[in-house]
Amino acid sequence: MAASKTTKIIDDSHELPIKRGNGILRREIWVDENGTIVRYNLAYINHNMFQGDNGRVVGYDNAHQFHHRHYLGKVEPVEFTSFDDIEQKFEADWIFLRSTNENDS
Repeated sequence: MAASKTTKIIDDSHELPIKRGNGILRREIWVDENGTIVRYNLAYINHNMFQGDNGRVVGYDNAHQFHHRHYLGKVEPVEFTSFDDIEQKFEADWIFLRSTNENDS
C-alpha cells in the first residue's frame, strides 16, 4: 500500500514584540488528500526564557508517532481529541508563559 500524500498548508512564524511576550510563535500544519490534519507543530520559541530545545519554551506536535507537549525541555504525551483542542492548550500555555514573562520584567 502506497503512503498517502501530505501537503503543508500552513507554515507561519510570527516575531512577537516584547510587550506581547517576545520570541517567535511557530505554526506548521500538514493535511492528507482528504484535507484531514495529519501532522502539526506549534511552538513558542524564546531564547531569553529557555536556551534548551532550540529555544522552544512550549510546543505541541505529533512527530515520533505520538501527540506530545514540549515544556522547558521536558516532553510528555498529551491526549488528542482534536486539533482545535491542541491549539487551545497551546494558546493557554503561551498566554500563561507570556504573563509570567511580563511579571518578571
